[in-house]
Amino acid sequence: MREIQLHDTRSGGLLALQQRDPGTVGIYACGPTVYSRIHIGNARPFVVFSLLKRFLESEGLQTTLVVNVTDVNDKIYDAARVQERSSEELAKEMTELYFADTDALGLGRPDREPLASETISSIVEYIQTLIDTGHAYATEGDVFFRVRSDPGYGSLSHRRIEEMDQGEDKEGSDRKEDPLDFALWKGHKQGEDTWWEAPWGRGRPGWHIECSAMAEDALGVGFGIHGGGSDLLFPHHENEAAQTRAARGQELARIWMHNGMIQSTGEKMAKSVGNIAPLHEVIERYGSEAVVMYLISGHYRQPLAFSRAELEDAERRVNRVRDALRRLVAGDESPPDMAGYREGFSDALADDFNTPKALASLFEWVREANRRGEGVGDRDLLEMLEILGLGDLTALEAVGDVAGIDPEAVELLARREVARSERDFEAADRLRDELSTRGWEIRDGAGGSELIPTAKP
Repeated sequence: MREIQLHDTRSGGLLALQQRDPGTVGIYACGPTVYSRIHIGNARPFVVFSLLKRFLESEGLQTTLVVNVTDVNDKIYDAARVQERSSEELAKEMTELYFADTDALGLGRPDREPLASETISSIVEYIQTLIDTGHAYATEGDVFFRVRSDPGYGSLSHRRIEEMDQGEDKEGSDRKEDPLDFALWKGHKQGEDTWWEAPWGRGRPGWHIECSAMAEDALGVGFGIHGGGSDLLFPHHENEAAQTRAARGQELARIWMHNGMIQSTGEKMAKSVGNIAPLHEVIERYGSEAVVMYLISGHYRQPLAFSRAELEDAERRVNRVRDALRRLVAGDESPPDMAGYREGFSDALADDFNTPKALASLFEWVREANRRGEGVGDRDLLEMLEILGLGDLTALEAVGDVAGIDPEAVELLARREVARSERDFEAADRLRDELSTRGWEIRDGAGGSELIPTAKP
C-alpha cells in the first residue's frame, strides 16, 4: 500500500495516515444542522469524505465513515417558531429531505449517521464526567465548560485565547465564570418545545458536546480522521477537541481535515447571506454526475467558485468521459503501457487527496485511449471513475428500460433530457409535470435520469 498523507489542521502540515487499529480507518465528518434543506455548499464535505472512504478502501483499508445529523439546535427552534410548527416535526422532515438530496448524488450512504436526539444519554454522561473532573460547572440549569482548564485550548485553530469569541447568545453570559466558557447544556427556556431531563435540570445539549459524544460512540477516541468545513474550525471543532482532552486525557482524532467553502460572487455560500443554491435544484438542472465532477474539480482545502459556467464545464467533462466509454471495450483489461496514468491517479489522491491532479491523470488516460482508437479495454478508467463516484456513467444509455410498457413516457423523458441540455428549464419542468400526470416520477441519480412509477400507468 502506498503511503497516504493528509493535511492536518493542528500541525499545519502533511501527516502520514496512521491506523489506530491495523488495516482500519475511522472518519467522522460533521453533517448538517437540519433546519432547512441543504445547499450545494453542504454537499462538499459529504462528497469529499465519501470519496476519501472509497479511495482508502481501494488501497486496502477497511474504512468506517460516520456523518452525524444535528437535529437539536437553536437554529431549529428558531426556524420552527417562524413556521409555527414543532421543532421535532421540522427536524424530522428536514432530515428526511437531507437523506433524499444526498441520495441523489449517487454515492451511497455513510456507514453510520447518528442523530443528536438519539445520543442524549451519552451526552449527559460526557457532561457529568467533565463536571466531576473540574472541567465544567453547573449553574442555574446550565452547564459550561471551563476553557482555561484545558492547556491545549487554541492549538487546533491557532488562535490566541484573548482573540476568541464563542459566538454564543448574550443570554446566560452573566452565569459564566469566564466569557470564554461555552455551553455544554442549556436549561429549558420558554417557547422551546423539546427537552430532556438531566441531573442539572430539564434542557438540551449544546452543539459542541453533541459531536464529541456521537463521534466517540461510533469510533471511540483517537480515530483516524475528523473532517468538516473550514467554517467549523472555531469554535466547533476547537471545542470538540478540548472536551475530549479534558474528559478522556487524549485527542479525539489523529488528523483534522477541513474543506474550503463554496463561494458565490466572492462570498461564502450561506443561508444567512441569502446566496444559497439548494442541492436538489442544482442536481435537477445539471445532473448528479456534473455536480460531483464540479465538487472535486478544486482541491478540497481551497475555496470553490460557484457559477453556471463552473457547472457547465463540469457537464462537458462528464460528457467527455461518457463519450470515451462508448468507444472502449467493456470489461476488458486496459493496455499495460497505460497503467502509469492509473498509478498517477492514485498517487495524486495519496498526496493530500488531490482530486484535480487525479482528474488530470484520468483525462490523460482518456486522451491516450482516444488517440489509440478502437480496442482499448475500459478496466482502468472504470476503476478511477468508481473511486470518484462516477462509475455509472454508462448507465444513461439504458435510461427508460424500466418504462418499456409506456413508450410515450420514454419519449417524454428523452425530450426532457434534450431540454435540460439546452438549458430550457421551463420546457424541462413542463415535461416533468406531464410525466407526473402519466404516473411517472423522474429520479436524477448517478446513472442519469430514470422513470419510477408513482401510480399504475
